[in-house]
Amino acid sequence: MRSRAVIKIAGLLAGVALSFPLSSHQIQFAASQQPGPAAAGQGAPAGGRGAVDPRVQQRTYKFTATDDLPYALFVSSKVSKDKKNPLIVALHGLGGTQNTMMTRNAIQLAEEGGYILVAPMGYNSSGWYGAPSTMATGGAGAVTAGFGGGAPRGGGGAPGGPGTGAPGGAAGRGAGPGAGAGPGAGGGAGRGAATLGTPNETSQNSEKDVMNVLEMIRKEFNVDDRRTYIMGHSMGGAGAMYLGVKYASNWAGIGAMAPATSPAGINPNNYKLDPAKDVPFIIVQGDQDTLVPVAGTRLWIDKMKELKMTHEYVEVAGGDHGSVLTTGMADIFAFFNKHSK
Repeated sequence: MRSRAVIKIAGLLAGVALSFPLSSHQIQFAASQQPGPAAAGQGAPAGGRGAVDPRVQQRTYKFTATDDLPYALFVSSKVSKDKKNPLIVALHGLGGTQNTMMTRNAIQLAEEGGYILVAPMGYNSSGWYGAPSTMATGGAGAVTAGFGGGAPRGGGGAPGGPGTGAPGGAAGRGAGPGAGAGPGAGGGAGRGAATLGTPNETSQNSEKDVMNVLEMIRKEFNVDDRRTYIMGHSMGGAGAMYLGVKYASNWAGIGAMAPATSPAGINPNNYKLDPAKDVPFIIVQGDQDTLVPVAGTRLWIDKMKELKMTHEYVEVAGGDHGSVLTTGMADIFAFFNKHSK
């Protein structure tokens, strides 16, 4: 098995200033300080701050009799029904929307690589994708500012920008309650209980939404099952790890940027990587990340080494929680490009 650790020097990072106020043992981002496409080089080729690339399709589907859930879809011009095409499922951070992961560099890399890139809402902005987090709150329309958040308001806007309005306006109507975690919630992986908690209803719906969207895309397109991947940032990074291991047979690779695994309720002791030990894994982590401290992420890397997993660890010197969403995208795509079942 191949193991490679990469330490990156971050030069002029187009990152963001983050705020970590502690109130009643809660840790939150200030919504106004979330990554913005204009500031982070993530915006659409045309349009103002918060604009979503017009090539990104805004879709909805019937989740329940009363809930229409949105998802965002980008299809490279290289995708063809006459051949098998690679697919990436992208999961946003807490407070984000289905468009948060549709950054400029993600779209460019997906276009160049011939990928289908799909981003579910994950039921709501704080669903945690099936992980047993106590922070999984709210209904399908809730928006919560917190770890790795995108738009502070709903309706499908890119990170930090105004909502653009997904069809039907299903997601993100109004602002939900702020979700919190205890002190040190970001990176205390390995310090938690040895047993795994039980996901609540919101978290279960979040997981179901991701898997529903995956199956819909598989039915609509000629997807290469040997090149199907999952990635995410912050809450979405933890979600990619959780679903990557739980549904290991689905994936040719798993990618996580600043994975908030401790508030997700998982750590190397209570959530074993063994089911995915044959799935290539990449984690991108900033060493100056205060929300997801580097020490917790290194515990996962130690476990991957112990299992002799094929993995890559990119530790960005000077990188913080928001900046790795921009700087780490190329590493994730490059890793996926090298690995298939």
